[in-house]
Amino acid sequence: MYLADYHLHSSCSPDGTLSMTEIAQTALERGLQEICITDHLDTVYWETFAPCTTFDWQASLGQLEKARSLYGDRLTIRHGAELGEAIISFDRAETLLKNAPALDFIIGSVHTAGKEFQYLDLYYIGKRDMDYYDAIMRDYLAQTRTLIAWGKFHVLGHFTLPLRYIYRHTGLRLSFDPYRDEVEEILHMLIDRGIGLELNTNCGDVPLPAEKILRRYRELGGELITLGSDAHTAQHIGIAIASCQALLRRCGFSHFTTYEQGKPIFRPLS
Repeated sequence: MYLADYHLHSSCSPDGTLSMTEIAQTALERGLQEICITDHLDTVYWETFAPCTTFDWQASLGQLEKARSLYGDRLTIRHGAELGEAIISFDRAETLLKNAPALDFIIGSVHTAGKEFQYLDLYYIGKRDMDYYDAIMRDYLAQTRTLIAWGKFHVLGHFTLPLRYIYRHTGLRLSFDPYRDEVEEILHMLIDRGIGLELNTNCGDVPLPAEKILRRYRELGGELITLGSDAHTAQHIGIAIASCQALLRRCGFSHFTTYEQGKPIFRPLS
């Protein structure tokens, strides 16, 4: 079984705790053959939401070089990014990408609610009523459609993300079943534009998206799919990657995807 974790955050992310060397060492210990470091590349600064068009690529490349020098003969280490909040400013997103070094892989993610909600970070959804959650989910789907229409990334990250934080804050296990038409439209958009879907293992919790959406994506002809833990600490590196490969097989997939210089590589599901 070829194990690859394609959603990992190092200390070059504002919420990361590990160096790339520490990530690589842990990945090897857990039997992974390939990883991709996808640090946060955002159009706004966290908390203040001030405009952002810079990233410390020198620090990132320095960590990457060190990790590869120590472990690159035993582990494939790709360089990527998680592009967040592009929808707040596509101009700034394009500047961030223009100023980036050659990256193997880019995740496109929606982490915030829209303008109507003052760009609330979804992490802070909190305990609210069902009408509020409905509004958040509809807003999230609308933002996701807009992000895909722009489309300057390789896969859509952690689709259905609001479910993660609603559960963490309330214990409620909601779903996107009431929004089947909107979800279907998004899956069609991804396939039509050649953009993949991430199976985010959600640090070992219910995957994002869950089986029903993964199965529908495959039924519609979707083939580009990566697996990522979204790890910010050593505890979650590689978590549930193997079991999520089994989930993909149950959903009708025969392979998953890794990337090199922006090009997909299809890896058989064993």
